[in-house]
Amino acid sequence: MTEQRHSALAIHPIAVEEGDGELLRRRQIVRRTRWLVLIVLVLLALGAARTVFVRIANARALEAGTSERAKQYVQTALPRVPTTGQTLALPGTLQGFVQSPISARASGYLKRWTKDIGSRVEKGELLAEIETPEIDQQLSQAVAARAQAASGLELARSTADRWEALRKKDVVSQQDLDERRSAVSQATSNVAAADANVQRLKQTEGFKRVVAPFAGVITRRNVDVGDLIDAGAGGGAGRALFLLAQTDPLRVYINVPQAYAQLVKAGQPVVVTQAELRGQSFKGQVARTAGSIDTTTRMMQVEVSLPNSDGALLPGAYVQVSLPLAASRTLTVPSNALLFRAEGTRIAVVDAKGRVGLRAVTLGRNYGENVEVIDGLEGTDRMVLNPSDSLAEGDIVAVAPEAPPAAAKAAPPVVPKKEPA
Repeated sequence: MTEQRHSALAIHPIAVEEGDGELLRRRQIVRRTRWLVLIVLVLLALGAARTVFVRIANARALEAGTSERAKQYVQTALPRVPTTGQTLALPGTLQGFVQSPISARASGYLKRWTKDIGSRVEKGELLAEIETPEIDQQLSQAVAARAQAASGLELARSTADRWEALRKKDVVSQQDLDERRSAVSQATSNVAAADANVQRLKQTEGFKRVVAPFAGVITRRNVDVGDLIDAGAGGGAGRALFLLAQTDPLRVYINVPQAYAQLVKAGQPVVVTQAELRGQSFKGQVARTAGSIDTTTRMMQVEVSLPNSDGALLPGAYVQVSLPLAASRTLTVPSNALLFRAEGTRIAVVDAKGRVGLRAVTLGRNYGENVEVIDGLEGTDRMVLNPSDSLAEGDIVAVAPEAPPAAAKAAPPVVPKKEPA
């Protein structure tokens, strides 16, 4: 470029000799500017690439999360066969093994009583005495009547002997002899009847002494000295003088529902508890069962025999009888696996491909947390727990992984409740 052109452009010409340093500085500035621009462009490109990659990653994560949330996770369990039976708790009332009201068989007035409530008596021990003047007079009359009949018999026999001798001499007729023989038979019958009446009155008089028919405890006394004792019209039982109960062993009668009646057998052990005797339990066993269901209550009566040698249990007390039942071989499922639909009870099962099938089942006994399934389910079927109402046949579900079992915690001690004042 010429000097004139530099002048026209108002650019001062650079002298090579004088401006070498200035030219080098300008070139360095240009070079640095280029590098700066290049670095800025590279940074912008990296930022754009990062933004693109982040958006792609977010899109993939969103797609994966949406797909994951679209899956229906379910918890499953297998039906099981119980290894131990249920324990059936039923209320009952203690009764004496033998419990009977003691009544009088002879009418009169109570002369004295020898045993009061709470007294332990042995078999044949005297409980009371009754004054029976009427029976005493009747016995005396019966004895006299028997002596009179015996005298008549002796007379009839001697007369018959004489007529036998006269008949041999043909002095009297055979008819007369037969009449005398008949009189002997009649007199013999009269003596036998008199003997029977005497024995009856002696036995009735023996009932003046009221004795214990078995060993036990007097639980009630209903009479006192001087009371009129009426044996009842026609010899029937009147008012009971005492109530006697045998307290060892005791009986407990319980009513078992029909659903459990087949599982109760004679000889099964039971545990009896009483609320007032905390911390104590008493072992007994099933003595016998009624063997039939009461059509009114749909229950079967069961008798439990309970030893009571120490007398800790009292007849008439209200108790709880725990009856362990034999284990049933029927499949049981958790109650939260049941679906109650309009078409009936269903259980949702999951196959190996995660496809849901709804099985119609027939239920048996209900144990609360578990229910028996009589028909419609196999032991290898994997059931859905807590199924949603929207679960339908053919749905695809994912089985949630089972959580590791938590460490067993020690059960807290049972603090007995205080009785209300």
